Order: sequence, then structure tokens, then C-alpha cells
Amino acid sequence: MLYYLFTYLDQQFDFPGAGVFQYLSFRAGAAITLSLLIAAVYGRQIIDMLRNLQIGEDIRDLGLEGQMQKRGTPTMGGFIILASLVFPTLLFAKLTNVYIVLLLVSTIWTGMIGFLDDYIKVFKKNKEGLQGKFKVVGQVGLGLIVGLTLYFNDHVKIRVYKPGVIDTSIGQIENGAFQDIKSMSTTVPFLKNNDFNYSSLLPDFIPDEYTWILYVAIVIFIITAVSNGANITDGIDGLAAGTSVIIGLTLGVFAYLSNNKPLSQYLSIMYIPNSGEMVIFCAAFVGACVGFLWYNSYPAQVFMGDTGSLMLGSIIAVLALATRKELLIPVMCGIFLVELVSVIMQVSYFRYTKQKFGEGRRIFLMSPLHHHFQKKGYHEAKIVTRFWIVGIILAVITLVTLKLR
Repeated sequence: MLYYLFTYLDQQFDFPGAGVFQYLSFRAGAAITLSLLIAAVYGRQIIDMLRNLQIGEDIRDLGLEGQMQKRGTPTMGGFIILASLVFPTLLFAKLTNVYIVLLLVSTIWTGMIGFLDDYIKVFKKNKEGLQGKFKVVGQVGLGLIVGLTLYFNDHVKIRVYKPGVIDTSIGQIENGAFQDIKSMSTTVPFLKNNDFNYSSLLPDFIPDEYTWILYVAIVIFIITAVSNGANITDGIDGLAAGTSVIIGLTLGVFAYLSNNKPLSQYLSIMYIPNSGEMVIFCAAFVGACVGFLWYNSYPAQVFMGDTGSLMLGSIIAVLALATRKELLIPVMCGIFLVELVSVIMQVSYFRYTKQKFGEGRRIFLMSPLHHHFQKKGYHEAKIVTRFWIVGIILAVITLVTLKLR
């Protein structure tokens, strides 16, 4: 909103200083600053409100050290992230940008799914929360919205170079030029000439116009997997929020490079018109998560609940899809992936051994993986710090793929 106001003041009245809103760097800096302030200043008020409403976490005794001391800690703290993210984005981003609209819809959509889950747990006293099938329906619905928008919206394009040609009939040379085209190409890491089009996955007997079905199915899978991975990672103080900060910074770099002509040409990556606005969103996202960590770091004064964790995962998935970096998710979101896989392995192996031997056996002392290390006697603050370090290493590897091919 402020972008349009100051653009108008600059164009109509030459208002002093209004021109700075044309700079992406200024708006990104303003967004991260405001999101930090909202989380830090109003976070305490939201926590007090949650405590007054007796919205406390009902901790199940899993035999983990210090676990029962957290009983009654306010949950639904994801609203701190939601408010700290949405308001700066509304103020400083271009609200007509398709990527910003899509990210705001994703944020509110999964935030509401998580809220329903937390509401059922807290007020209906149902520890299972929202049934899994309803969560999946919500995630599939978001996947449909995101997939169909990215595939069919006319403003979602990439810019390619069309070489010049010689027309021998008239003896003229047509100069090469850049052209914006609709394409479902994505980036394959570690390979030269690494643009990959999803239509190549279709059998020869299926026309290319049906690529949208395959693409939407892939988008649904990615959003569901990443949001559930973030949800499972949210198990000890500061882990999910801190990991999301690292991933958000990485995606912000990709969004900036994808909208910078000289750098995108130098790095041989896709130029995505209008993707620079996602830098504003990434800045607000990082600021909101860092501000939330002020209250969520050990010992946590508030838990984000599913209101926050499902939202974080969906945002990360949509950002990766919009910047055409979804194939880097296994590396970039390696923490989420390992946590999710540890649960799948534990449950699958337990069921298999119970069926075969009559007694269920386990791979880990407890899943997700962070609980395994708690069972081994590591303090949760040490676990979180080391997971962050691994997340930073994975982020560096992800960025290195820009040149290492």
C-alpha cells in the first residue's frame, strides 16, 4: 500500500524522498525491520492474550528430560509470525504482483488449517486435533490453487534469448532479442544447460497440453511434503523457526538473482520477470521468524503450534516453486526431509516387524530425529544449535549450485 502511495506522491508532486520506494533494497529493508518490530513489540501482548484465554499446550509424557516443565506454555504462537509477515508485505510489496498474491493466499490458507488443528486440540480437548484426511484435503486445495496459477496465469513467465536469423529471401538479418514466454521449465542442480521442462516426463502418446495435470500433481506433492516436514520439525524450542530463517534467506537470494538481468545471465539461471517482489516477502518472512525466536528460543515462552508450522512449510514450498528451484528442496530443506523420513522409517519398520515377528521394533530411540537425540541425553538447546549449523551448511551447498555444474 505504501508503495502505491509514495509512487503517486513522487510522480504527481515530486515529494522529497518518495522515490526510495522504487528501490527493492529499501522496501526489503523496511519489511524486515517492521516485521521484527511487530513480532518483538506485539509478540508479548499476543502471548499474554493466549495465556489469559488458557490456550496452553497439553504435553504428553514421552519420558523426555524437561518435557513436563513445558506444560501450559501458550500455543498458537504462529499468529505472531502471521501478523509480522502479512502486514509488512501489504505495506511494502506490489499487491498486484501474482507471486505476492499467491504467497499471501498460501500464508493465510495454511495458517487457518493449522489454527483449526490447534483449536480442536486446545478447546475441544482432542489430542489428535484436526483429522489427517482434512489436513491433506486443505493441502491439496492449496496445491491446486498454486499449481493452476503458476501454470495458467499470463504473468508467470520466464525470459529467454531468441537468436537472430538470416532471411535469405530478402537479404536481411533479424537481430536476436529477449522474449518472455510461458514455460514450465525448472532448474536441475549440478548440471550444465540445466533447464528441464516437465512436458518431457510425459509419454510420447500424451499431448503436451496435458502437462498441467502432471505439474499440478507435482506441486500438490511438494506443498504437502514440505508443510508436513516443517510440522514434524516443530518439536523442540526454536528448531522449526530457526531452520525456516536459514531457508528463507536462501530463497530470498534466489528471488533476487532471478530478477536481476546481469546476474542471472552471468550465473546462467532463469530470468523470471517480476520475481523480485518475492524478496520483500522473504525479508518479512525472515524478520517474522527471527522476531518469533525472541520468545520461542529455549526455554520457550510460546509454541507456534500447527498454526505456524504448517504455514512455514507451505510458504517455503511456494517460494521454491515460484523461483523454479523446487528440485533443490531436498538439499535446501534437508532438515525437514530428514525429520519427515525418520518418522516414515520408524513407523514403517515398527509395523513390518510387528507383522513378521509379532513384536514391533524401532530404528530410532524415538522419532522424529530430534527426539532420538534427546533420548540419547543431548540437551535440546545443543540439538537445535547443531541442526541450525547443518541447515547453514545445506544452504551454502544450495547456493553453490549456482556455479558448481
